[in-house]
Amino acid sequence: MISVGICGTPRRPTAVPFGRNYVPTWAFDHIKYFNSAYDVQLLLDKYTGTGFQSKGSYLFGHFSMDIKMVPGDSAGTVTAFYLSSQGTEHDEIDFEFLGNRSGQPYILQTNVFTGGKGDREQRIFLWFDPTKAFHRYSVLWNMYQIVFFVDNIPIRVFKNNKNLGVKFPFNQPMKIYNSLWNADDWATRGGLEKTDWSKAPFIASYKGFHIDGCEASVEAKFCSTQGKRWWDQQEFRDLDSLQWRRLRWVRRRFTIYNYCNDRSRYPQMPPECRRNGDY
Repeated sequence: MISVGICGTPRRPTAVPFGRNYVPTWAFDHIKYFNSAYDVQLLLDKYTGTGFQSKGSYLFGHFSMDIKMVPGDSAGTVTAFYLSSQGTEHDEIDFEFLGNRSGQPYILQTNVFTGGKGDREQRIFLWFDPTKAFHRYSVLWNMYQIVFFVDNIPIRVFKNNKNLGVKFPFNQPMKIYNSLWNADDWATRGGLEKTDWSKAPFIASYKGFHIDGCEASVEAKFCSTQGKRWWDQQEFRDLDSLQWRRLRWVRRRFTIYNYCNDRSRYPQMPPECRRNGDY
């Protein structure tokens, strides 16, 4: 059922320099800084990829990144923007951009892990070329829902369905991670298309570095400002009718895989799918 309530549009993020919220994670020499570190490039070659992570850990909030994907022949590469907690029963919220041969569209794969369980992949084509300009990819995460946005258009919603026995991320703080790496064993056509290293280095560009979340220690189990932040308010507990229509548009026009409809993996639709209204 489409909600008729009023849902707020997430606040416009404010661009900040890389070092305000993030630090390099690995292969520091494969990260290049420009414009006083308001712009960053990640480089992938046959030796290594690279990545960076947030300084803090967060329980709920609004997290976004402006990214321009690897241009040209990007087969085998993965550009990632995701949140993850620590431990074997970790929670995770994923954007993964799967490269492709020149002239073929990028695939955006999203996934949600709760209590260490994932296998909730959805894949879409984008309605634009993500290599030509920066586009904004965002996650809104509160006690009620997780919403994935592309340029403020919702492309996925994952509701808090704990009453259905489905775990929801609520008590494990997460860091934000970004990376560019080689995954030619699976990323493009299931691993049939391999990375062409003659095209290296592959370059993905990042800017924005916005974080608006409840910062917590890794051991924290609750947010001290719970219920007081803008993303906790009533209007962010569901999508409104326009947002639901936009999500349906994405499902109808651009979805190429949705675990909810994969009967070979799930003979019965997973319980959260119908409640989420996202299938």
